[in-house]
Amino acid sequence: MKSGRALLGVALGLVLALCVATAPRPALAQQEVTVYAAASLKNALDAIVAKWQGEGGGKAKISYAASSALAKQIENGAPADIFMSADLDWMDYLAQRNLIKADSRRNLLGNRIVLVTATDSKIGAIKIGPGFPLAQSLGVDGRLAMGEVNSVPAGKYGKATLEALGVWPSVATRVAQAESVRAALLLVSRGEAPLGIVYQTDAAADPGVRIVDAFPENTHPAIIYPVALTAASKSAAAAALLAYLDGAAARSEFEKQGFTVLAR
Repeated sequence: MKSGRALLGVALGLVLALCVATAPRPALAQQEVTVYAAASLKNALDAIVAKWQGEGGGKAKISYAASSALAKQIENGAPADIFMSADLDWMDYLAQRNLIKADSRRNLLGNRIVLVTATDSKIGAIKIGPGFPLAQSLGVDGRLAMGEVNSVPAGKYGKATLEALGVWPSVATRVAQAESVRAALLLVSRGEAPLGIVYQTDAAADPGVRIVDAFPENTHPAIIYPVALTAASKSAAAAALLAYLDGAAARSEFEKQGFTVLAR
């Protein structure tokens, strides 16, 4: 009798173990993904993630800031699953420290930088070219809004193009350096700076500004947005979202915001 009960107990134990081993993992919709993304991606990425979640994807939490600030946070142990940078340098920074999954990295998007002013500004046409009168266009005490020129990608691109055009010395002491490109955009939109250098996509997202002219693409490094999984990520949903960013729905939103989707 005792041996029969023992055998029954063993059998039940085996069944229970089998059930645990074969139980389905939590659906993607129940998993959370943490995305660290360049501030200029906000409008497009918010729309893309909303679509992904609506189609049964996981729950995504997105932190937007300058790529430099986000990379430093990841370096210091912030729990990000995906990093989307506005330039190659900050992705390289994490790669050199083995903080991304190298095989997941790809160049996703392209962009342009433009000169903007407030929609109701009295500043007229300015044709960008070598030696163009940027300082004069700022007026007597106006400042040029830009991302921080040594760390924020849009600021670095902006300084590079102004140097190439020979006008940086005339405005170097008149730059209002912001913590992100969106912060620089806000300075112009609010009328706190008469002119600013931002991405074309930022200008399109803010009805408070208008584009004065675009900077020649041959005057600064190519604007490339790379994306990768972080080395610490163990989320299946993160890999699924990364794949979704390559799909038709994401492409449509990126292009709607003015990004160029790069071929893989």
